[in-house]
Amino acid sequence: MTKKRVLIIDDDARNIFALSATLRAKSYDCISCSGAPEALELLKNENSIDAILIDMMMPEMDGYEAIPLIKGLKNQKNTPIFAVTAQAMVGDKEKCLRAGANEYISKPINVDQLLQLLAKI
Repeated sequence: MTKKRVLIIDDDARNIFALSATLRAKSYDCISCSGAPEALELLKNENSIDAILIDMMMPEMDGYEAIPLIKGLKNQKNTPIFAVTAQAMVGDKEKCLRAGANEYISKPINVDQLLQLLAKI
C-alpha cells in the first residue's frame, strides 16, 4: 500500500514539525513549504500530492489568495485542500470554503478530526 502524501504549507516551523510528526506516526508521507509562493512552485510539477494542509494566515500570500491559485493548476484542481486556521470566528469556515478549501480545521488541531478528513482521500 502506498503512503498518502500530504503537503503542509505553514510559515511556522513548529506547526510543520508537529503536524509532520503526527501524520508520519499514522503512516502518511509529509512534505512541507514555509510559504504559498514556494508551494505553488513545487505544485506546478508535483503530481503525487494526495492532500494539502494550508495555514490561512501567512505573510506574503495568505491561504485565501493561495487556494484559488493552487486549484487553478491543472494537475492540482482535484487535490483536496484543508484550511488550517486559528481564526475560529463566526463566518471563518464559510470564508475558507468560499476561497476553495474542501474542509476547515481550527487550531489547535484536533488530531482525530484531521485523521478522519485524511481517511476520506
